[in-house]
Amino acid sequence: MDMAFHITKAVIPAAGLGTRFLPATKAMPKEMLPVVDKPAIQYVVEEAVASGLHDVLMITGRNKNALENHFDRVGELEATLERKGDTDRLKKVNASTELADMHYVRQGDPKGLGHAVLRAKMHVGREPFAVLLGDDIIDPRDPLLTRMIQEAGKRNASVVALLEVDPSVAHMYGVATIEPTETADVVRITGLVEKPAPGTAPSNYAIIGRYVLRPEVFDVLEKTPPGKGGEIQLTDALEKMAGAPEWTGGVYGVVFRGRRYDTGDRLDYIKAIVQLAVEREDLGPDLRPWLKEFASNLD
Repeated sequence: MDMAFHITKAVIPAAGLGTRFLPATKAMPKEMLPVVDKPAIQYVVEEAVASGLHDVLMITGRNKNALENHFDRVGELEATLERKGDTDRLKKVNASTELADMHYVRQGDPKGLGHAVLRAKMHVGREPFAVLLGDDIIDPRDPLLTRMIQEAGKRNASVVALLEVDPSVAHMYGVATIEPTETADVVRITGLVEKPAPGTAPSNYAIIGRYVLRPEVFDVLEKTPPGKGGEIQLTDALEKMAGAPEWTGGVYGVVFRGRRYDTGDRLDYIKAIVQLAVEREDLGPDLRPWLKEFASNLD
């Protein structure tokens, strides 16, 4: 691995309003919605830490104080659990506090994902870093981010996660134009378009919420005008970087074929909870037979 590509920092944009989950998200950040018994955001931070990234910057917004509180100490609760001898729950409470070195910065104006990433410039400096979006939970048995960091270091380039999707839904994603490389699950990206009009997508390779980026992305984002939806799009900046490999290293994609849970859509959020719960040792044995019986009685 290129020593210049030693990554320690993860950036997690979490400033969105979560309008698809109203009224649940009226007073609670969407990232704090529970997936079984942990908030969605904790799975994402755990993934970053499992990939060796212990310095985590969260880009937040108004009404996001619960995110900071979740990763902070709660002395009264800890003391109560300790007094009761409830070591199991105390361990779970402490786990989120001790996960990583957490930092926070407000996005301010909601100008899009590209703008949110740009807010990390002062914290990240001139180092490569990872971006993890909170809506996508990647199963810990499929270490996608670790694989991406390896490829980024090997190629000294930026790397995004790609997923093959049904062409009928490609317009909902950023979509890549690709070329094969010598590695089966790695492609070179020659073009990117954010949410192409239905039927116009250049491929069915969609970007999902994991990125390993060279710091040149900040230079590009500072000059990127608002794009789709009037927002500064990270996809537009990556499109420019893909077209200038001589100074950005280019952009590659790791094609992910593992387990991914989308918590940004209401139906997929429910599916994610069921999928994760049935595989848990403490819940699965009772949930699986009930689920089979419930499903067999559906019309």
